[in-house]
Amino acid sequence: MSVSTIIFTLLFYAASAILVVGLAYKIRIYASTPTPLRIPTTPAPITRSGVVARLFFEVTLFNSLFRSNKWIWLFGWLFHVALLFVLLRHLRYFTDPVWDWINIVQPYGKYGAFVMLLGLGGLWARRFLVDRVRYISSPSDHLMLALLVAIGLTGLGIKYAAPTDIVAIKAFVLGLIYFDWQPLPDDLLLSTHLALVVLLMIIFPFSKLLHAPGLFFSPTRNQVDNPREKRHTSHHTASPGSSVS
Repeated sequence: MSVSTIIFTLLFYAASAILVVGLAYKIRIYASTPTPLRIPTTPAPITRSGVVARLFFEVTLFNSLFRSNKWIWLFGWLFHVALLFVLLRHLRYFTDPVWDWINIVQPYGKYGAFVMLLGLGGLWARRFLVDRVRYISSPSDHLMLALLVAIGLTGLGIKYAAPTDIVAIKAFVLGLIYFDWQPLPDDLLLSTHLALVVLLMIIFPFSKLLHAPGLFFSPTRNQVDNPREKRHTSHHTASPGSSVS
């Protein structure tokens, strides 16, 4: 077995452990932080079912962002939806046999990376072209966007410019799952792509990308707007970090 196979095998196990433990730790902090005030962003739902509906539309349609800025909403929504299809398409490497619904997704996920890069390009351009956003943008914001763009570009390179042995890649991934290590193709572009993915997994729990799970713990979104009808008792939740976009 090659040295690169051993290195990437150990890296993926380590990155997976950091991702899971880091997310669990951050979510525990969110869930255990008191919220002494009732502060839902108005107009806010007055029932618990309304809160569930609000969170659903926030996650799927980015309602608040749409009302705030249509251009940011467009690029942000395109990026997230395309990323979802790209991730679903990659599930073919983790299943054997491949599930039917994953096969249905393949034609859409195949071009999802192009749309994902379009969305990222718009979000990144905003950090240069909009004065107030450029002023508050930190190096980490640009580096995070650069990492996502690099992952997308190297993925497209593997698909269209320098195809690799996808059968061997699937064997490698399944080997990780079943602890039956298989050789990884000796491919520089593939190694670069995988290294970038590992890096993203490691830094995800400590980055602004945590707005993904953090949204569900935001008191401005998960609270019922009934301060007159019911006395608010502080419970444990916390607002998430700001979005990378």
